[in-house]
Amino acid sequence: MTSTPHQEQSASAVVSLRRVSRTYGEGTGRVAALDEVSVDIDRGGFTAIMGPSGSGKSTLMNVAAGLDDVTSGEVMLAGRPLTHLDDDARTRLRREEVGFVFQAFNLVPTLSARENILLPFELAGRQVGAEQQRWIDHLVLTLGLGERIGHRPSELSGGQQQRVAIARALASRPSVIFADEPTGNLDSRSSREVLTLLRTAAREYGQTIAMVSHDPVAASYADRILVLADGRLVGDHGPLSPQQISDLLIGFEVGAA
Repeated sequence: MTSTPHQEQSASAVVSLRRVSRTYGEGTGRVAALDEVSVDIDRGGFTAIMGPSGSGKSTLMNVAAGLDDVTSGEVMLAGRPLTHLDDDARTRLRREEVGFVFQAFNLVPTLSARENILLPFELAGRQVGAEQQRWIDHLVLTLGLGERIGHRPSELSGGQQQRVAIARALASRPSVIFADEPTGNLDSRSSREVLTLLRTAAREYGQTIAMVSHDPVAASYADRILVLADGRLVGDHGPLSPQQISDLLIGFEVGAA
């Protein structure tokens, strides 16, 4: 099913975009990466953001996370208007409210798995209290990292490195985790493990996850699928099978040809 984007912010929205556009270049070289997109990402959901190459899905994530400026429109993150914050305030907001999981893992090679998980607290100058430590210990156990917690990234498999990155993202219980092609460098077994963990984080821990992906199998783990084409939001769907998602994307590719 396809629905019209919300026009009023949902009470449970962690991220809200209202008539957001992002353009690059000028004149004949002007490109509209996003074109008046309005959408909410609600608390506790696992949302996949999909679309053909160049559709604007990565730009959507970047403006929603405050990593990129909008050309027009408004972005709200955890109840704060990103579009009205200076760079320092935006950085603090990301540090407090946002977790990231990237395709390339982005672990510090000289630090152990434990030190990488705790790095956001170090960078923010925050102490890890007893309750926070119990949560981190629970994550380490749940993610199967107990025996590898003292190892450096070079001593871990790709799937283990991505699990460390997920634990790091979850450790501070952020309002939202943005995952950018999190299974892009993993084999099929590790991919399934990581996607199951993300789905569990949403369903059992109430963690909000927004995942950019081109992979229909990865997107099938989400409970909501947003589809972009030519910078516009063209689909807002509930859970779909990999085949349904593949057919959907092929339809947009054919339509654009």
